[in-house]
Amino acid sequence: MRTRFHRSPLSGALVLLAYAISGHAQETATPNDVADERSGAYALTGATVTISPGKVLSDAVVLIREGQIVAVEAGDRPVPAGYATIDLSGRYIYPGLIDIDGTYGLPEPAKRAPFSFSKPEVLESQTPGAYNPNQAIRAEYDAVSEFTVKAKDAATWRGMGFGAVLTSMTDGIARGSGALVTLGEVSDNEAVLVPRAAAVYSFDKGSSSQSFPISPMGAVALLRQTYLDATWYAGQSPKPFTDESLGAWLELQALPQIFVVDDWMGALRADLVGDEFSVQYVIREGGDAYQRVDAIKAMGAALIVPLEFPEAQDVTDPFAADRISYTDLKHWELAPSNAARLERAGVTFALTSSGDAKQFWPRLRKAIEYGLSEERALAALTTVPAALLGESMRLGELRSGAIGNLIVTSAPLFDEAMVIEENWVAGKRYRVKGHTPDRRGVYALSVGSRAYELHVSGKPTAPKAELRLPVEEEIAADTDAAEPTPIAAVLAFDGDAITMSFSPEEDGAAIRLGGWELDDHWAGEGRLADGAPVKWRAVRAANPSAEGEDGAGAEEAGGQLALGKVIYPFTAYGTGKPPQPEALLIRNATVWTLEGEGKLDAADVLVRDGRISAVGKGLADRDARVIDATGMHVTPGIIDEHSHIALSGVNDIATNSSMVRMGDVVNSEDVNIYRNLAGGVTAAQLLHGSANPVGGQSALVKMRWGMLPREMLIDGADGFIKFALGENVKRSRNPASIRYPQTRMGVEQVFRDGFGAAREYQAAWAAWQALGRAEKMRIRAPRRDLVMDAMAEILNNERFISCHSYVQSEINMLMHVADDFDFTVNTFTHILEGYKVADKMAAHGAAGSTFSDWWAYKWEVRYAIPYNAALMTEAGVLSAINSDSAEMSRRLNQEAAKSVKYGGMSEVEALKLVTLNPAKMLHLADRMGSIRTGKDADLVIWTDNPLSIDAKALHTIVDGVVRYDAVEHAARHAAMEIERARLIEKMRKAKGAKGGGSGYRPQRLWHCDSLHGYEYLSNHGAHH
Repeated sequence: MRTRFHRSPLSGALVLLAYAISGHAQETATPNDVADERSGAYALTGATVTISPGKVLSDAVVLIREGQIVAVEAGDRPVPAGYATIDLSGRYIYPGLIDIDGTYGLPEPAKRAPFSFSKPEVLESQTPGAYNPNQAIRAEYDAVSEFTVKAKDAATWRGMGFGAVLTSMTDGIARGSGALVTLGEVSDNEAVLVPRAAAVYSFDKGSSSQSFPISPMGAVALLRQTYLDATWYAGQSPKPFTDESLGAWLELQALPQIFVVDDWMGALRADLVGDEFSVQYVIREGGDAYQRVDAIKAMGAALIVPLEFPEAQDVTDPFAADRISYTDLKHWELAPSNAARLERAGVTFALTSSGDAKQFWPRLRKAIEYGLSEERALAALTTVPAALLGESMRLGELRSGAIGNLIVTSAPLFDEAMVIEENWVAGKRYRVKGHTPDRRGVYALSVGSRAYELHVSGKPTAPKAELRLPVEEEIAADTDAAEPTPIAAVLAFDGDAITMSFSPEEDGAAIRLGGWELDDHWAGEGRLADGAPVKWRAVRAANPSAEGEDGAGAEEAGGQLALGKVIYPFTAYGTGKPPQPEALLIRNATVWTLEGEGKLDAADVLVRDGRISAVGKGLADRDARVIDATGMHVTPGIIDEHSHIALSGVNDIATNSSMVRMGDVVNSEDVNIYRNLAGGVTAAQLLHGSANPVGGQSALVKMRWGMLPREMLIDGADGFIKFALGENVKRSRNPASIRYPQTRMGVEQVFRDGFGAAREYQAAWAAWQALGRAEKMRIRAPRRDLVMDAMAEILNNERFISCHSYVQSEINMLMHVADDFDFTVNTFTHILEGYKVADKMAAHGAAGSTFSDWWAYKWEVRYAIPYNAALMTEAGVLSAINSDSAEMSRRLNQEAAKSVKYGGMSEVEALKLVTLNPAKMLHLADRMGSIRTGKDADLVIWTDNPLSIDAKALHTIVDGVVRYDAVEHAARHAAMEIERARLIEKMRKAKGAKGGGSGYRPQRLWHCDSLHGYEYLSNHGAHH
């Protein structure tokens, strides 16, 4: 398309005058050539101008001088003197787009250093200089220090319509500052608008080779400690040492704070960290915020939303299709609706292209097709990102004083046939090259006196053409043919130039045409088959058919996209509406109270307001839903004292990881929660792994299927922490390990050093607290240390140890350490040699949570016996049986029954091993573990004696809510299979990923020794 210039006879002189009075953008530059880079003054006339979303002027004039917008006025006013007029009649002008999630102009980040069992740990920072001890804290990094204009990349960005981008390094947990730059082909100095425009963070340590952190909860702990360290560092005068990272961190706090996450759980996690330190992040989410839009809205944070949608997978092979998770199938369908759902919820968000030039516009149009309004889409690319960066006066709107960033389009911005013709950056005009207009559609073609229908299809970059006779001529030409054969044509474009050839008769000579693509039609000259000259003309009669990204038309129902529902949780067996609390009356069951009355025959249990309201016979409540449990058994819910399900990571490997909190990484989407409910489990302790002597802080949860991660945590529960002994701690499987400790004696010394340091830490704080006000102004407070905080809590009986243990000598050792520091080890878990030291455990006051009959899976288990739980109980040790397994946790009732067989326990005492006893270990016996009026209504209705292998959980009730119902489960399963079939068929129609596989992702199950936190394979959406 050629733009027309209209000038008065004096316009050239006026332009020269404008050049003469304009200043250089970079005043300090000394030119070394004769290039004239003066900016000039322009009047863009005749276009329809969108000043800002929802504010449009027809036939307007945009005045630009010296790279800035002077005014946007109605077109009926004369152009002021001194402006070169550019007639853009029939065109559309919009503010230049802004992306605040780019890496333009920066080098590629260093490659990630993967953790390896076969290599030595990296304990210290490898960054030279006076920087933070953890090299994932890179707050000192300034993107502007490495930014350089890259002409080819800038042209690509401009081709998408962008005029400015926030560019930042994608490496580290604290990633330093991003620079706001324009996308013109100017000097690096001129391109930078704001050298430090925002601070950027993530939970991904990136290229850091240090061993800590290797888990998401470790990343959270590092962020917490860095906030605390920075506050302390700021208060030191003079500084006791130099930390350039902390200094930069403090300076960056005044900037917009951007946090990059992978999914909605990461968004909630980041927001909680921000709340803890009074920071409101702008969160770059992972494209799945729609799955928990209410929780996302409640954060109050603005989002950066990526236009990244999963591709359809190859479902040709039915067995491969069965391996695609239910979550992945639903996300494929619903991901394009993400922005629309956020808009409806009233969430503020900007959109990011993620730098994908090929997919940006198709995906943006797809988001609009799925319900995103055009006005909100424009705002998310202009005014919102400008506001988030505090640059609304200069970017995002066409206003006086703003930078001259605008785009000129051939049609309204979101039309399928829209072409970006020009992109003005800082008042400099760039013709967009390499953008292929969408010419698909039906054209009325006249070649001399002959008329045809020209059908253009295929891809915009590779159009296909065929000719058809008008309907009347088709009937006359072939009355017997149901559908006359179209005439193949060869159509090619070179810029605005067109060539086309076709043979009207089979094996006949070709008609050859050439011409130009004009404003609203194509036209030119050519030669007929006999060589005679001919004129031709083609006028578009219909727009291209809208096709989905994968080539399939959008499925519609009643004019609306036919989409499945968002379910809670967003995985197998999730439902559109979480179950609600209700009054329940369970009648005529055998009730295992596990209180003084033992078992009650033909008894009732009344549940109201989430608690057990009454237990007895002949109970009545007209408002309660009655469950006839005749012939069935009711027990307290099973409590798993040692579990690793429902977590997004399990181990970090600092020698002392007491600062990490498993509550930060609860994964409410883990299908194993539902499976546990099906096995009668209602609560669990989610433990850190056993990679280090002092592990992380536990999360005590209830199996509240469908709730948010934080809603699974048990309010008011005491704090617990994982300790570990034995082979895992001393790194027996890594002969290359250099991390202390490497012997069992070293493990003891870690404990003694840690508790000794915690005593000194407490003393220092006590001394400071005792100072007067004036002295506190002179003497700064000690540095907060999250490791020491946790160790001090243990000394003060505010946090309690659950210790991974096997060998009797080490069990004795830890009890001696505890005695020396005047606290009690709460629980030894695993404790497979507990029967050897049960008398000492009883004297110390330690409980033992063990396996029923696991043995010989490693050397230090060789003395395990199935009588362990019974023998410890007989010696007076509070004993329990735990799972440490996503599979075993579903049958803990049967694990408990083994102590009846091997240890001669009574049925009631055996059931206590997985109910009341773990409740006591977790200091929750006043709330759960038995059936007593006033306790939480955590109950299981079994089809048979709960210790029988024939027993199945018919209903599992948590806080008075039926979280699992065996009958409803069958219906859920059937509905899920129907939904899977629908999604797979829809994916098949979308033609699948070209040459792609099934995209199968195995479910990640955590164990005590699992270490690959950052390589975590999502266990969202296991099929069954």
